[in-house]
Parts: sequence; C-alpha cells; structure tokens
Amino acid sequence: MSKITIIGSGNIGFSLAKGLVKSAIYQAEDIVLTRRSLASLSEESAEGFGVSADNAEAIVGADIIVLAVLPQQLKKVMQEISSNVVPNQIIVSVASGVSCHDVKEVLGENKIVVRAMPNTAIAIGQSMTCIATDSAPEEAVSRVEKLFEAVGSVVVIQEDLMTSATALCACGIAFFLRAIRAASQGGVEIGFHAHDALKMAVQTAKGAADLLLQTQNHPESEIDKVTSPKGCTIAGLNEMEHNGLSSAFIKGIKLSAKKAGGLYNE
Repeated sequence: MSKITIIGSGNIGFSLAKGLVKSAIYQAEDIVLTRRSLASLSEESAEGFGVSADNAEAIVGADIIVLAVLPQQLKKVMQEISSNVVPNQIIVSVASGVSCHDVKEVLGENKIVVRAMPNTAIAIGQSMTCIATDSAPEEAVSRVEKLFEAVGSVVVIQEDLMTSATALCACGIAFFLRAIRAASQGGVEIGFHAHDALKMAVQTAKGAADLLLQTQNHPESEIDKVTSPKGCTIAGLNEMEHNGLSSAFIKGIKLSAKKAGGLYNE
C-alpha cells in the first residue's frame, strides 16, 4: 500500500486527507499529517491518521508528499525536508504562485513536481482543482489527478495558467459567496427576514450552478429563458450591468491573478 504525507494539515490538507479515506483510496493509517505542534493535531490523530511535528522525518517512505502550506512559508518547509526527498517521490505543491521550477530550485532538478490548486469547497468534496506540471511523467500527473478527484472535479491545465486558476477557482469561491451575500441583502431590502433571504439566495445560486452543470448549457441561454420582453428580470439585469456587475467581477479576477503570482516572493 502506498503512503502519503501532507505537510501543513490546515483546511486544505486535512480535507484532502479525509476525502482520500472516504473514497477508499487510502486508509487513515497510510496518511501522515504534519503541523508545527502535535497538540494541534489531536482531531487528526483521533481519526486514525499518522501525525508528526517533524516534516523531514514525516516524508521518509512516502510515495507522495503534499506541500499544503502558505506560499510565504513554502521555501522554509522545503529547506527542512530537502535532504530526505528522493527522486521517485511525487511532490505536490498547493501553494499559490509557486512554479515547478521554484520547487526544484530547492528540492533538486531531478524531482517529480506537480502543482495543484484546490479551493475551500474541498471540505465538502466539491472542490474545483486545477493541476499542472512542467515535466512530470504522465503516470505521476494521473496519480495526482485521482487524489483530487476524491474531493471534487479536476482539470489538467498548462502550468502558465496556474495563477489564473488560483484567481478563478480558489479566490473565485469568495467572489461567488460575496454575490450570494449581496443577493440576500437585496432580499432583506425588499421585505424578507435575513435568515430567509439568505436561504433563498443560497438555494437560488445552487440551482443556477446545478442547472449549468447538468444541462451543459451556456449561461446566456438559460438567462434568455428567464427574461421576457419588458419584464422584471431583464430590468434587474440591465440595472446591475449599468452599475458594473460583470466589469467588477472581471476586474477582481484579473487583480487576484496578478496578486497570486507574487505571493511566493513576498
């Protein structure tokens, strides 16, 4: 049985571990989770996972090493483990704006490196994860793809699009959450209690997303079904567009992509 070490078992790392066990890809005892303090790993330990506060020791014997730490912390972590990383281990980095080349500069040019960018919906098995590599073999990419399919959907992309994927998918979940919050606030303005307005906005947003996922239709074709001549839907849509709805969304995504690309060197 293969083993996996996840360095930095915060929300993303721990959610990935639980998803892998739930999907029966790994047993809990075949996954080692690390943090700086063992005391903060009590929940993970209680669920049967291996735990460690020693990153270098934790990766020994692992087939796959997931680096699930902040970009600003990654270089230090890689320096800690570099002497114990061997060429046949697959290194998976989920740090924003850190290229395969950046990882190899610290861990060695002969290492197998795959980048992955999940989002926080990984906690409920609904992540949109993009993965990419510079030169990892197809088998390694396929193994990483299977890991993240256990916790949502996966798209393999070119590495030069990874910071864009961060903005659209990882940061993007916050953008859609803010849109839902705005819709609920609009609901309060027109007479609903706050908790009812939020429930209505959340379910309406979920319905819209599921509609596109299940029909594979373009958003505009579904919008056309709701907009009748001189109707209330087109009036509301046009008012939102006059106030910059689409433009603000696009500008936010572009700025997030620019920011994500510079996090490693901050």
